[in-house]
Amino acid sequence: MSLFDDHFDIIENILPYDGVTSYYGKIFSEEEANGYFDKLMTEVEWKSDEAVIFGKLIETKRKVAWYGSESFSYTYSGRTKTALPWNKTLLEIKGKIESISGETFNSCLLNLYHNGSEGMAYHSDGEKDLKDNGAISSLSFGAERKFNFKHKTTKELVSLILENGSLLMMKDVTQKFWLHRLPTTTKIIKPRISLTFRTIDKSK
Repeated sequence: MSLFDDHFDIIENILPYDGVTSYYGKIFSEEEANGYFDKLMTEVEWKSDEAVIFGKLIETKRKVAWYGSESFSYTYSGRTKTALPWNKTLLEIKGKIESISGETFNSCLLNLYHNGSEGMAYHSDGEKDLKDNGAISSLSFGAERKFNFKHKTTKELVSLILENGSLLMMKDVTQKFWLHRLPTTTKIIKPRISLTFRTIDKSK
């Protein structure tokens, strides 16, 4: 018996080939989503993200945080982060996502975009620390934002709007064949928080 008996209009796969990415839509009500947004803004230990680009250390306006079941080290963009222990709010959210999806996760990378001027360029979540072809769940709170996929070979594009309280799950060979990004826009003036739950493979 699931603790959560919600029913969702799931788009089983938004990709035409070479991967599986499901969109569950809003898994939280507007009230729940706004409540979690407020908690995450105050409870999460946000820090400016850092990346090494062409040998130069760049600090972004976008804020990030990294949490996990253990003090995992996670390296991306040339920088290594150590996971903080889960807090109550993150465990509640993780529990619902795991119940809905049937997947399990041991870590979460959070991003805070203050407005539409902050985004993320095309990339794949293919870091060596991650479970091979493991599921990555992206949960959105706050401003609705467009999200793009681009096939690495054919360059075919797929786009959707990530709603407040919505869940997007990428799995199987999606990261191998597709890039994804959060494009910038001048139309969005409100903040958005994304939580990307993932699995670190401790055997690597």
